[in-house]
Amino acid sequence: MVEIIENTLRTIGIESLNEMQTAALKANESGRDVLLLSPTGSGKTLAFLLPLLRQMRQDTPGVQALVIAPSRELALQIETVFKSFKSSFKVTCCCGGHSSEQEKKTLTENTPALLIGTPGRLLDHIEQGNITPETIKYLILDEFDKSLELGFQDEMKEIISHLSGLKKKMLLSATRTDEIPSFVKIHNPMILEFLGESGQKINLTKYIVHSPVKDKLESLMKLICQIGNEPTLIFVNYRESVERVANYLRKKGADCKMFHGGMEQVDREKALFQFKSGSSYLLVSTDLAARGLDILDVKHVIHYHLPVNQEAYTHRNGRTARMFAEGNAYIILHGEEHLPEYLSEKNFSNYPLQENPPALKPSAWISLYIGKGKKDKLSKGDIAGFLMKKGLLEKNQIGTIEVYDKCSYASIARSELNVLLKRIRNEKIKGLKTIFEESK
Repeated sequence: MVEIIENTLRTIGIESLNEMQTAALKANESGRDVLLLSPTGSGKTLAFLLPLLRQMRQDTPGVQALVIAPSRELALQIETVFKSFKSSFKVTCCCGGHSSEQEKKTLTENTPALLIGTPGRLLDHIEQGNITPETIKYLILDEFDKSLELGFQDEMKEIISHLSGLKKKMLLSATRTDEIPSFVKIHNPMILEFLGESGQKINLTKYIVHSPVKDKLESLMKLICQIGNEPTLIFVNYRESVERVANYLRKKGADCKMFHGGMEQVDREKALFQFKSGSSYLLVSTDLAARGLDILDVKHVIHYHLPVNQEAYTHRNGRTARMFAEGNAYIILHGEEHLPEYLSEKNFSNYPLQENPPALKPSAWISLYIGKGKKDKLSKGDIAGFLMKKGLLEKNQIGTIEVYDKCSYASIARSELNVLLKRIRNEKIKGLKTIFEESK
């Protein structure tokens, strides 16, 4: 069993596990349920997926392990991590934005050993008889406090009531919890807490930015110009504010993307890809982006609006300084605003704004939209091969590639876009005629 973990770590390019992941692996060898509390970005996904490799069996039919996540984005990211293991276990993700009928076909005709999904979609499949819940032995509730916060109590309660064959449960959260709902049926769990005394990251530098006027947009623009071309998440409290702030920054020449719950799923996917791939350095979002998104390289978090509470503040900051890298958090305050009571000014440095900061430069990368996706049997390898063979790109001119159900995106060197589009305009990818265009 040790060899399985070692081989998997080599496959995904990780030399060793951190302290929290090692403790989780050891805890899962016991017969007790596990409650893991660890900051966002500390590697909790590996902490629960690796033990499953030890626990699942090749000769056991049916779904053996179930992971419940509060959001579609988180569910898909967990699936991506598991697939990167290149294990022989089949995995399926069930969530909104997917074809429910296609999921049904997969669940009934080619049943996975690991099933990942959101509460509502999973319950639908159980009630329709597409899942045989009695075979499930291992239950993972990732970001379970967020699922409760979003109002999934009834769905989770109903799902768990069907899991009569459970042997082990693992609950994960980035914040402390006073009480676990009784329907989870977790008793005397082994508690692994890595939140520290305050739950704050020691590798995070915090700043206060003073805005001379109540409308903080000009101060925000100066701040991001001083920060320069580094991945930056800007948090606001309302959907309308996302659009107001993003539109202002765009008028000032900043290439920024928007992310909030009122957007269509396809537009959220596109915005996240452009940010994660480096095609755009700026993402303006509500607290929807504060949890459940695997964006490893965010250098800066800006609190344009003060967070609604300490938990929101902690999760926003959790987007940077991930996996123990360094990061920065900024709170912009105008004259009538003050730090919330849960924050002490002595833990912040003052960040002075320059009157004429340097202008932002465009990213070296740009996103290409491809009008075919998973349903067309398109893979990342197909796209990379096409861009090199038909587009005549070098390997170092191709960045991140993501394949979604109905479309795909690839980041390419910005300097190559126009000539690339001319080369591939009438070409077919994997024998398919489709659209190739800049993703805006």
